[in-house]
Amino acid sequence: MATAFDSTFTSGWMDRFAASAHATETELTTLDQQVGDGDFGVNLSAGVRAAQRLRSAVGDTEEGDPSAALGSTASAFLDEIGGTSGPLFGLLFQALGAAVAAEGPALTTAGLAAGTENGLAAIRRVGDAKPGDKTLVDALTPAAEALRDAPDGTPPDRALALAADAAWEGVRETAALRARMGRASYVGERASGIPDPGAVGVALLFASAAGTIRSLGPHLRITG
Repeated sequence: MATAFDSTFTSGWMDRFAASAHATETELTTLDQQVGDGDFGVNLSAGVRAAQRLRSAVGDTEEGDPSAALGSTASAFLDEIGGTSGPLFGLLFQALGAAVAAEGPALTTAGLAAGTENGLAAIRRVGDAKPGDKTLVDALTPAAEALRDAPDGTPPDRALALAADAAWEGVRETAALRARMGRASYVGERASGIPDPGAVGVALLFASAAGTIRSLGPHLRITG
């Protein structure tokens, strides 16, 4: 059966992202306790919970608009979640929602590519991070490249799978990086071998387009 790339798809994607955040909250917290403030798992889970409340209140499938769920998720992260992760993820969802709306009425790979690229630019502008700094940028950059370079005619679900694969690879590479931004930069060698939690959150987002992620272990494959 062909997939309809409409509001039902993006709403389901956001539901699965929420389920992934809840399922991996403890693992994300453990990672962040080693390299950050220890609150990333809680904040991500709170963000998706707030987004689900907002989406339930305003509705995101009634008009068939594929950008609605993304826009509501952006509002929840920007307005209700503190710390570093709330505003940054909010900017990404905001850019995705705007680009998807501009490409409407159906979700397109071009819209996803433009939104991810715009979100990355906004995050880099606000956070002043670049690839190699051991931040979520190290997962979002390859995800944006994968979407941009997807062959013509690639359907959105396949393009998101390519972005997820690229993001997970970026996550694994952060384990070998020395943090140059945020609290992790003060941890020094103690962060060696630990992937960046924010990067993991980005990979969870793209991977959740295909299904709920129940555990990080199979995706991280960090050894040593």
